[in-house]
Amino acid sequence: MPAPVLVSSHPTPVGPLTVALTAADGVVRAASFLPWEEAVLRFPRAVMALGWAEGAQPQVADAVAGWIAGDDTALMTLAVAQEGGAFTQEVWAQMRTVPAGRTVSYGELAEMAGRPRAARAVGTACAGNTIAAFVPCHRVVQAGGRLGSYGFGGMENKAALLRLEGVEVSSATPAARLVERTA
Repeated sequence: MPAPVLVSSHPTPVGPLTVALTAADGVVRAASFLPWEEAVLRFPRAVMALGWAEGAQPQVADAVAGWIAGDDTALMTLAVAQEGGAFTQEVWAQMRTVPAGRTVSYGELAEMAGRPRAARAVGTACAGNTIAAFVPCHRVVQAGGRLGSYGFGGMENKAALLRLEGVEVSSATPAARLVERTA
């Protein structure tokens, strides 16, 4: 009998994107910018406790390749699921509506999720996200354009992901910020 969870790594310009998905329904349950040997140790225990094996994920491979090639909706075509409360789920759902090449502030995302004063809670939702790139918390920045932190490889990965999607970033240092476009 095949394992309920398939794990595979997909090459990206910022390193391997390792993805865990449930084989029966093709839902992405976890993803991280780590080699699979390291990623499975950090994936949610509830997901990995189902039983897992390294295995092909053609639908994920196609989506990742499309995203890298510039299809800003490619990753959003796959269903995702992760544990979290109602507000956190809404924040993650709203993150998936932010197009590649765009960013939103924590405050803007809080407003999108229906709680305009909950910017800190949005930060907590970002920190709790276990599905890198498919739930694009790298597109969430501080007010004023500072990048803020990124739990999937730090600020360098966040800057690289934003650049991949066409966002200008000044650097990958703690002072990094979005570059304002002039007309």
